[in-house]
Amino acid sequence: MPVILQRLNLRVPIVLAPMAGGPGTPELAAAVSQAGGLGSLGVAYLTPAQIRETGAAVRRLTPGPFALNLFAPQPAARPTQLEVARATAELAPFHARLGLAPPVLTAQAEQDFESQLEAVLDVCPAVLSFTFGRLDARHLEALRARGVLTMGTATGLDEARQLEADGVDAVVLQGGAAGGHRGGWLTDERADTLALVQAAAQGVRVPLIAAGGLMTREDVRAVLDAGARLAQCGTAFLRAAEAGTSAPYRSALAAARPGDTVLTRAFSGRTARGLRNAVTEGVAHPLPYPFQNALTRQLRAAGAEAGRADVLSLWAGEGVGQGREGSAAQILAGLWP
Repeated sequence: MPVILQRLNLRVPIVLAPMAGGPGTPELAAAVSQAGGLGSLGVAYLTPAQIRETGAAVRRLTPGPFALNLFAPQPAARPTQLEVARATAELAPFHARLGLAPPVLTAQAEQDFESQLEAVLDVCPAVLSFTFGRLDARHLEALRARGVLTMGTATGLDEARQLEADGVDAVVLQGGAAGGHRGGWLTDERADTLALVQAAAQGVRVPLIAAGGLMTREDVRAVLDAGARLAQCGTAFLRAAEAGTSAPYRSALAAARPGDTVLTRAFSGRTARGLRNAVTEGVAHPLPYPFQNALTRQLRAAGAEAGRADVLSLWAGEGVGQGREGSAAQILAGLWP
């Protein structure tokens, strides 16, 4: 048995997707771990102090293993004044409808990765998963020295092979049906999840974790039979009682039907899958990540407070119509065996 599976000792072969930005909570991660899966928390938007607090909160709720997730560091040139002016002009009408001042790009668009990683090392979770790229050898070595397992995210075989060569303990294979941000960095592949697993199982030797469109026990069983060791599910847990999903977001999910999701860069500047709404339809010139993410932060916060789903980033996978309410343990039981 691979080291990662021995170390995690899961009773259920399910990983909670690390849903940053609201839906992921310590309570949700802990509930999945308590029920036998691997709870995860996306902490890429948090300060180092918040990461330490969040890790401690999960540990108070469960003795089980859990994962934290960061975005791999990415060089990003600050956009030009013309690009900023165009992007703010597109968002200005949405601000006006909520009574907000016109959008302004803040000086700091994202957290410092090195400081975040130090906080993760202090928390010392069972796993650090990461997306959007690769980590340096020194980062992986620091995690290894603390006994933290690593999971990198790939959307295609070339990325999976690079992560394997880097020495990660497992690779998350993200199919095209997945909700939220696309995790790749070489290309924007959107392969069928099952086909991607089948192809990777032929040549990638580290354990594979399938992600994207897995909403039923039949979906989970299919990817495990195809060669994945674990199945990662996010959209399935968005309406869990323990999730931090806002009320307007929950209502939009409950009303969603097949075909309601769209790939968009409107909210963050990176391609992500979510429910179609006024912002996904009305923003044509977003800034690159992380600047668009910073530019839309105030709008998203105000929209959640006002109950306006039309201005929220409603991340969801193609299987959103199969989602259901319930406790995390109940949802997990519906996915396995």
